[in-house]
Amino acid sequence: MNDALTQLQPYPFEKLRALLGSVQPPADMAPIALSIGEPKHRSPAFVAEALSANLDQLAVYPTTLGIAPLREAISNWCTRRFGLPAGTLNPAQHVLPVNGTREALFAFTQAVVQRSAPGQEPGLVISPNPFYQIYEGAAFLAGAQPHYLPCLEEHGFNPDFAAVSDDVWQRCQILFLCSPGNPTGALIPVETLKKLIALADKFDFVIAADECYSELYFDEGNPPAGLLSACAELGRHDFKRCVVFHSLSKRSNLPGLRSGFVAGDAAILKSFLLYRTYHGCAMPVQTQLASVAAWNDEAHVKANRDLYREKFDAVLAILDGVLDVQRPDGGFYLWAKTPIDDETFTRELYAREHVTVVPGSYLSREVNGNNPGAGRVRMALVAPLAECVAAAERIRDFVKSLQA
Repeated sequence: MNDALTQLQPYPFEKLRALLGSVQPPADMAPIALSIGEPKHRSPAFVAEALSANLDQLAVYPTTLGIAPLREAISNWCTRRFGLPAGTLNPAQHVLPVNGTREALFAFTQAVVQRSAPGQEPGLVISPNPFYQIYEGAAFLAGAQPHYLPCLEEHGFNPDFAAVSDDVWQRCQILFLCSPGNPTGALIPVETLKKLIALADKFDFVIAADECYSELYFDEGNPPAGLLSACAELGRHDFKRCVVFHSLSKRSNLPGLRSGFVAGDAAILKSFLLYRTYHGCAMPVQTQLASVAAWNDEAHVKANRDLYREKFDAVLAILDGVLDVQRPDGGFYLWAKTPIDDETFTRELYAREHVTVVPGSYLSREVNGNNPGAGRVRMALVAPLAECVAAAERIRDFVKSLQA
C-alpha cells in the first residue's frame, strides 16, 4: 500500500461522529443539521429536464475533453462573470469539464506536483488554514508536504501572505486559494490576487483557486472578483500559472450532478487533460448537456442568493448580541466564536438542543502550538429557512444558558 495513506487524518465528519456518538440528544426535539455544507434548495427543473431528455446518450462513451457546447458555455459564462476580454478564454484550450471540484482538486495536485529526488526536501502545497481537507490529502498522496497559512480575524480571515518567507515560496509548487473561503466566507481582494500572481512568476509555482462558492454573495451589484478577474486586469490573457475551479453544486443546487470545470493556463490544462485521459473520469454526455443549460441561465442563481440572503438576515438577527458572529463576504457558512471550547460547545449544543455544528479545530491544523479554528464553530445555513431560524433560536437559548 502507498505509505502516504498513513499520513491522512480522519475526515472532520468522522471526528464529529466520534464526538457525538455517545450523546443522547432530546428525543422531543427534531434534529437540525448545520454541519454538512450540502445545498438543500430545490434543483432547477429545467436542468433535470435537459438531463432526462438526453438519456439516449447513456449509449455513448464520453470524451475526457468534453463536448464543445459545454466548453463554449463555460467559456462564455467566465467571460461574462469575470469581465474577460472577448475571445481570450479559448474553450478549446483554456477550459476542461470535470466531475465536480473535489475530484478535480485532488487529481490536479497529482498531475502538477513534481516529486522530489531522494534526499531532497519535498515540494510544498500551500493552503489556507482552516481549509478544505482535500488540499491536504492530495498533497500527501502526491508526495508533497502541506504548508498551512493561518486565516486569523486580524487579517480579515485571509492568510497573511506578506509574512510568508522567500524560502517557503521557493519550495512552493501549488498555492491553493479558496475565495469565498470555507469555512470563513472571506474574499481575497483582487489586488492581493495580483500580488500572488507576481509571486507565482518570481518563484515558479501554480495558483489553484477554488472558487466553488463564488456565486453566493450578498451585493447583487458587486459580484466578487476571482483569479480570472485579476488576470484580466493585468492583461494576462494567457492566464499563465493561474487555474480556477468552479462547480454547479453550490451555484445551482446540483451537488448530485457532479459537474464543474477547471479553466486557465492552456499549457497546464493540456498536461492535466493527458493525466485525466488515463485517470478515467470523463463526464457523461447527458450530464454535460444538462450542465450547458445550467451555465447558460442566471435567473435561478439569483433566486438562490435571495434564499440565502433571507436566511442570513434572519439568523444573524436572532444571534445578535448573543454570539460573536458576523456576516461573511460570501458562501453559506457562519464562522462563529464560541464562549467555551469548540468541542464542548458542539457536544453540549447537540446534547441539549439537537443541533449539529462542526468544531472549528476539526477544520484546521495546529501549527506552532496554535490552531486557528479553535474556539470557533462552522454553521452551514443550507437547511430551509424555518429550520435555520429554529436552530438559531436554540443556539441563542443554549448560549444564554451558559451565561446564567
